[in-house]
Amino acid sequence: MKEILETRDLCKYYGEGESMVRAVDHTSIQIKTGEFVAIVGKSGSGKSTLLHMLGGLDFPTSGNVLIGGKDIFSLKEEELAVFRRRKIGFVFQAFNLMSSINVWENIVLPMGLDGKQMDKQYVMDIIHTLGLESKLQNLPHTLSGGQQQRVAIARAIASKPDIILADEPTGNLDSKTSDEVVGLLKMSAKKYGQTLVMITHDEEIAQIADRIIIIEDGKVVE
Repeated sequence: MKEILETRDLCKYYGEGESMVRAVDHTSIQIKTGEFVAIVGKSGSGKSTLLHMLGGLDFPTSGNVLIGGKDIFSLKEEELAVFRRRKIGFVFQAFNLMSSINVWENIVLPMGLDGKQMDKQYVMDIIHTLGLESKLQNLPHTLSGGQQQRVAIARAIASKPDIILADEPTGNLDSKTSDEVVGLLKMSAKKYGQTLVMITHDEEIAQIADRIIIIEDGKVVE
């Protein structure tokens, strides 16, 4: 398997002098195509900052992020936005669904933004896999937290990204629903050949991953 995602000496610093915070500090990691990697660390360890840079949502102070061998921060801003939309699916703790449109519209929204031809069979397969068939006309606020997170997962996977980045995707869910959601994420990533990188502070959930990367004070410790 070749590497799909790599960071080289990645740094993100805030402030300066005595009060400088090294959120990510000279971090180099490699993630292979199709791998499920959990990035684990305490609150404030820099794991979300790292994930945001992996997804091109936040710029590093120094260092590189390579996706498929391409340095994403060498792209112009609009090129990066398109690259991100095509290559990366995001799942956030807060679901980030559009409240005024229904479940189906939320799922297919990123493809509409990209003017992408939709593979309806594929999208329906995802909806079926995640058990959302009966909810497509619902507005997000009528769904439980677990259902909303499934919609967010469906949206992330539907545009066939190479990489799914999940930031504490179970942070707002009870433990039974958490296990379900992570199981679904893992299953769908495997089924659709995607690379999954998940941030979590929950060591039990991390055990489901193929590999665990532990971060402390912005550095990878193992």
